[in-house]
Amino acid sequence: MRPVLAASVAVFRDGKVLLATRTKPPADQLWSLPGGKVEVGETLEEAALRELQEEVGVSARIVGFNRHVEIFGRDGAGKATHHFVVASFVGEWLSGEPQTGPEAGAVMWADPLKLGGLATTRELADVLRRARMILLDAGTRA
Repeated sequence: MRPVLAASVAVFRDGKVLLATRTKPPADQLWSLPGGKVEVGETLEEAALRELQEEVGVSARIVGFNRHVEIFGRDGAGKATHHFVVASFVGEWLSGEPQTGPEAGAVMWADPLKLGGLATTRELADVLRRARMILLDAGTRA
């Protein structure tokens, strides 16, 4: 098994970030950023924007790169069951109202610093803190 390359985007609109619940393992039912696998021949940014459109019907522009996140799991014997390397970007909402679908069970605009008791993917709080700072540093109005 080789690691799978994926991309996601923290899309901001009026100070809120777009979150969606995953509908498939390994993070099913957890709140996270829209994203998915990079296809052959597309850039990481193109993949992030395509997945955003496919998963929740929203368009955005990329403001900058945030960080990479590794998601992996092991079985009882310690053997890797999955390994994703996700390139996470920061974006500004352009159009579209978020919709649920086969890969997004629920969607919402959330305060990036107040996730409360939401069940989220492992590093989401840190990714959102960094994304918000990148957005503020870029001087966007989102």
